[in-house]
Amino acid sequence: MRKTISSERSRGLSWGRIVAVLRKELVQLRRDRLTFAMMIGVPILQLLLFGYAINADPRHLPTAVVHVDAGPMARSVVRALENTGYFRVTAQVTDREAEALIAAGRVQFALVFPADFSERVLRGERPAVGVYADATDPAATGPALTALAALPSLALAHDLRGPLARLQGNAAPFELRVHRRYNPEGITAYNVVPGLMGVILTMTLVMMTAMAMTRERERGTLENLLATPVRPAEMMAGKILPYALIGYLQVLVVFAAARVLFGVPMMGGFAMLTLAVLLFIVATLAVGFTFSTIARSQMQSMQMTMFYFLPNILLSGFMFPFHGMPRWAQWIGEALPLTHFVRIVRAIMLKGAGWADVWTDAAAIAVFTVAVGTIAMLRYRQTID
Repeated sequence: MRKTISSERSRGLSWGRIVAVLRKELVQLRRDRLTFAMMIGVPILQLLLFGYAINADPRHLPTAVVHVDAGPMARSVVRALENTGYFRVTAQVTDREAEALIAAGRVQFALVFPADFSERVLRGERPAVGVYADATDPAATGPALTALAALPSLALAHDLRGPLARLQGNAAPFELRVHRRYNPEGITAYNVVPGLMGVILTMTLVMMTAMAMTRERERGTLENLLATPVRPAEMMAGKILPYALIGYLQVLVVFAAARVLFGVPMMGGFAMLTLAVLLFIVATLAVGFTFSTIARSQMQSMQMTMFYFLPNILLSGFMFPFHGMPRWAQWIGEALPLTHFVRIVRAIMLKGAGWADVWTDAAAIAVFTVAVGTIAMLRYRQTID
């Protein structure tokens, strides 16, 4: 018998045997629909995100205008500002309100006119217009601030004609004074390192939690757990608490590196940061537990983790400016907990924000946690049944 088998193998390749193995793999792939869906879905997701959502040159950034002067010169400057393509005026507010909007991350810039701007331009006094910029993300503010260089000499070209043409002399009729807030040196590490807390937690905790339950299922020990009087909520809590402690350890390592190695400032309170981390860890672990109730193997758990991780890292504002993405991509990003956690961490560490500034982002994470946790509990009950 052995001689017969070895003699058949020695005859060379057999297309019949290759086709038989091929058919077997196709049947197995058809049965594993989740893996097949991931193989098709991940490339499509990458194509859509990188092709449409990602923008390294963000434009139409939200801008507030402190419009004390309602004269024609100020209106011309605002129109010229929007014509650059980098600014989109979303609000006309007071100086204090502009500061609050920048601190909360709702606008990227604020343009502040003096009260008598138009009159001073006509008198040839070259008044100064203030530009406040949220410089926590240098990639978002850099190109826009560069576009402002030509604004003073071009913005009033249509207004200063005829007898007023003399005001368009060698010097521009007004000047811009840029104030970069929260990261005036434009250090990239100040923006990236705080966001790494959320990225690391998302990647590791979702995968570890998702694989924990599927490992029990693969090893056949899940049936023993289901035979015990442990309730679904108790099972979920017991499974995720060890990983919550691991998540806190990861945060401490990143925070220590941020302070010691990169010199990232800590303007807010550490207790507030701890509470924000706890809220995000619970949300992340709820996602992992939900995946564990869907996946049938550890390989599927890893595939689902990568499918979840990809939009989080690309649409959260961690790698690319959030306001530079198209509106539909921003809507998707708003549904992801990492988007809100990155905002909270950067606001606490770089801006010294309080709960009044970040409560909306914290509430969004809490709503996400409740929704995903409910799905996880319902699916776990179905597993028991």
